[in-house]
Amino acid sequence: MLLTASEDHDTLLAAFKAGVRAYVLKGISAQKLHAVLLSALSGEIYVSPPLATEILASLTREPAPDPLQELTDREKEVLGMIGLGLTNREIGQRICLSEKTIKHYVTNILQKLQVRSRVEAALLSQRERHAVLR
Repeated sequence: MLLTASEDHDTLLAAFKAGVRAYVLKGISAQKLHAVLLSALSGEIYVSPPLATEILASLTREPAPDPLQELTDREKEVLGMIGLGLTNREIGQRICLSEKTIKHYVTNILQKLQVRSRVEAALLSQRERHAVLR
């Protein structure tokens, strides 16, 4: 059983892959915690209801046909420069923005594209461009 404040979906999945039977968010009452512990010991699986609802909702949402459609024009511009291998500093210098602002754009891009790294974002961008050209 894992008692945590983390509502991160990746953390939840990693916990269950590691053998956790109950993923409980802090703030649960002692009585409910006891009941969850007993159910986990009997082999049942438990996920805190707010987190379970959020996960189920995210699974049923239809993704955009083209994840790049979610990006603003500026984010697309930054993504293009990421694809060229430029650093945040270099991108900022090219478009007259601070490195911190570029970092913010990169964070937004990664979230919107649902990828974990600049490399994944650049590869997704390349893949989508090639699909359009076919």
